[in-house]
Amino acid sequence: MEKQNTHYVSDTQVRRSTDIVWRVQLKLPDDSQEWLYLFLLIEFQSKADPWMALRMLTYVCLLYQDLIKAEQVKPGKKLPPVFPVVIYNGQATWRASLEIAKLIDAPDSLKRWTPRFRHHLLDQGRVPEAKLKQLSDNLMACLIVLETHLPDDPVILETTRTLVELLKDDDFDGLDRAFTRFYRRTILSKLNSGQMTQMPETLEGVTTVLAERIDEWMDGLRHEGRREGREEGKQSEAVRMLSRLLRLRFGPVPDWAEARLAQAPLERLEGWIEAVLTAESLEGVIGPEG
Repeated sequence: MEKQNTHYVSDTQVRRSTDIVWRVQLKLPDDSQEWLYLFLLIEFQSKADPWMALRMLTYVCLLYQDLIKAEQVKPGKKLPPVFPVVIYNGQATWRASLEIAKLIDAPDSLKRWTPRFRHHLLDQGRVPEAKLKQLSDNLMACLIVLETHLPDDPVILETTRTLVELLKDDDFDGLDRAFTRFYRRTILSKLNSGQMTQMPETLEGVTTVLAERIDEWMDGLRHEGRREGREEGKQSEAVRMLSRLLRLRFGPVPDWAEARLAQAPLERLEGWIEAVLTAESLEGVIGPEG
């Protein structure tokens, strides 16, 4: 694939750095070859653009005009095919039309003159998990996983190891560096990696950092689980003790009171245990029903 220089401008004459055009040689059934232009438009938007089909049609036409101006398409020859792709990473589901014809209100008598154009949409947040797993050795699928999962999700480490394997060849040094910059700017910063004295320079280094961070995270979870387990044990023992004291002082404990004991925090249970000694009724300890 060959990356093409893009100098297309928007309505406000501001250059769009997210427009990327590549061309690749296609081998035809008769063994001849022709260029296919792949137009990528990356949308960093929170919601769908209802006029995206029109924008994409405009960009493709600008590309064709540029090819003609640069004499890459000679008079009498046909224009090359273009595969227009919109990569969308917004939170809301994309609902805008992918076809230009659906944006034009034409009567039946004029529909034959309505432009026909359609772009492909890659809505990152809506790619099924099963599809991502099926394409685990696909670079785009790996990128989607990285962008749609929390940094401390173990799947991030698994995907990173896959990337290391996919990009281990020296020919992919540029991609390795690009992915490493992505990790440093997004995922590692979210894992409080700013405390590190030196950021990793390669994907293998990223893998080491992620493994260490996830181990620390899992240790923290286990510690928190043990602490919560101890707290739950103390609470259960306090409920059992208070229920027994209430029965000894005031007789059978009604269901509503048992439910209140079960939901009370440890500090409140300890206060109620002390109140049993001086209270004159069950309600005097834990309050009235309701």
